[in-house]
Parts: sequence; structure tokens; C-alpha cells
Amino acid sequence: MSSDPFSVRFQVRIYEVDPQLHLNGAVYVQYADHSRFQCLQAAGVSVEGMLRDGFGPVNLETVIRYYKELRAGDEVDVTCDWKWGAGKTYRVEHAFRRSDGEVAAEVNYVSGLIDLEARRLLTDPAHVWLSRATRPDLLRLPATEAVSAD
Repeated sequence: MSSDPFSVRFQVRIYEVDPQLHLNGAVYVQYADHSRFQCLQAAGVSVEGMLRDGFGPVNLETVIRYYKELRAGDEVDVTCDWKWGAGKTYRVEHAFRRSDGEVAAEVNYVSGLIDLEARRLLTDPAHVWLSRATRPDLLRLPATEAVSAD
């Protein structure tokens, strides 16, 4: 398993800045969401397949911490690091690292997988992700039980 979390590079576009000329707060969440989706694709998980099967990811809590400004034209690498424990939820942590190496922000989620018909969280989300990932290491899951479901 790689020690470095999955990462996606973004360039801040002028239409993403607020009146103070720094990255709008909502865009941090969009970058984090895109990073997580790219990570899932790289791990071989089909979110569309999950939705067809009647369940999908849900964010239960979002926390943004700002440290340094990001401005139009800045490049930022957004990591996606999965943290697993027992129970119905898991964490996904995103660090926003500027090109000079400084962390500009963090966006962290408490997430789960929801049964779309019952409207309840699944009891073992790690197992579901593991059963669908061809590269479970990107989700910080052990590869021993990986089986492609698509």
C-alpha cells in the first residue's frame, strides 16, 4: 500500500474566486468532491453501478479549515485519504497543498453508504467498497478480499 494519499491537481480559475479575490469557500468542497470521485474511479469503483444496485455514498459531516489563501492562477494539489474504523461511518480527509508545499486548507468528511430504498446506512461500508474496488489500496483498504463487482 502506498504511503502517499491519492492526489489531484487543480488550477484556481478566476470565476472561482470571491470578492476578496481568494477561492470561494464552496469551491473547496467541490474540489474535495472531485478529488474523491477521481480516487474512486482510479480505484475501479463505479459509483453509477452502486446507484444501480440501490446504494450510494453520503456525507454526514463536512469540516473546512482554512490556513492560507488560494488565489486565481494558483495551483493546488488536493489529496484524498480514507480512514476506516468499525461501524457505519468512515472518514475522508482532503489536504489542499499549494505548489510551495504549504497546506492551504483541509476539507474532512464523515461519510457512509446509504441504502437508497430503506434510507438507512449500511452496516459495513468498508466491505462494500472493498468488494467493488480493483485498486483497494487507493481507498486504504487491504487488497486480500478485493473482488470486482462490475
